[in-house]
Amino acid sequence: MRILLFTGKGGVGKSTVAAATAALAAESGRRTLVLSTDAAHSLADAYAVSVGNEPEQVAPNLFVHQVDAQRRFEESWAEIQGYLLSVLEVAGVDPVAAEELTVIPGAEEVLALLELRLHALSDDWDAVVVDCAPTAETLRLLALPEALGWYMTRVFPVERRVVRALKPMLSRAAGVPMPEDDVFGAVERLHAELDQVRALLAGPDSGVRLVLTPEQVVLAEARRSFTTLSLFGYRVDGVVANRVFPDTGGDAWRAGWVRAQTEVLAEVEQSFAGIPVWRSEFRPTEPVGLAELLDVGRALYAGADPLDVHRSEEPLRITRSSEGAVLRLRLPFVGRGDVDLARDGDDLVVTVASYRRLLTLPAGLARRRVAGARVDGGELQVRFAGERSER
Repeated sequence: MRILLFTGKGGVGKSTVAAATAALAAESGRRTLVLSTDAAHSLADAYAVSVGNEPEQVAPNLFVHQVDAQRRFEESWAEIQGYLLSVLEVAGVDPVAAEELTVIPGAEEVLALLELRLHALSDDWDAVVVDCAPTAETLRLLALPEALGWYMTRVFPVERRVVRALKPMLSRAAGVPMPEDDVFGAVERLHAELDQVRALLAGPDSGVRLVLTPEQVVLAEARRSFTTLSLFGYRVDGVVANRVFPDTGGDAWRAGWVRAQTEVLAEVEQSFAGIPVWRSEFRPTEPVGLAELLDVGRALYAGADPLDVHRSEEPLRITRSSEGAVLRLRLPFVGRGDVDLARDGDDLVVTVASYRRLLTLPAGLARRRVAGARVDGGELQVRFAGERSER
């Protein structure tokens, strides 16, 4: 099954591009689902249809799903929320305010990812197209499974043992109810489900497509997104330059826009060399409805299969030799001064700008010491050699 995620800076038209791609895939005979992790839920507007809480067919082979966040929240978060509400009740927090405080930020986006997992495991679809939230929210969302995984392996088991051993004493001393096993079980289930989501989205049949408009500020964000997606192990398999002015002559105002966009488009091609860059022309009216979205898709992909897998280099590779091993992490557009690297036990901590990834090293590397590191050609290379003396 093919999974495609579309993201980009707010307002660049990613929902339109996602909807057009899904419509074209369905027209070619693939059973296609398009869903949104964006709380704005613009897909129904793009197709000019009403959509309920279950996948709804809007054309042959094409289904749209706007996730019922409340229902999924109750299924995945109810035990945890119940415990948090009991703690806030003891603290004297107003019940209405307490309910608001126990809703995790970004809950709708997280729950949409869990819905994606269910669809992927169902085998009902040939393709799932995801209209993601704007890039900043999407990057935080895609980093969540790995961050939660670190907590679950390092901190959670200790927490659970401590609570079990000291529960009676802690409850009496603090006057606050301690979590029951069903709360810990709910956290474990949430972690397992998000871990499956990460495996799906980082797999060989999944890819992220960045949507941008030919503007310097938008291109700068797309480049940063490419770096961060690579940091967390996700493949970018295409870039869509949207709302490109056609060079058809005309007045000086339009000619100025064409010149400015042409310069940026040249930078786009250079920045994303080796990755397909598709262009979608600016249209005089907003494309709404299935027929117009199909026109957008046909013009965008120009006869090519919109679901084609564009293989790119694995974001993370390990090469071995008689002298040791080299861990290679693809970090496009990053220089030496942009990366901070640290070793924490069996973890390699890689920080780029405000994003940090904790890479748990395989046993063969965890035994070795870091002998050196460098950034070369948009790739972090970490050399391992010898045995760690502190082990």
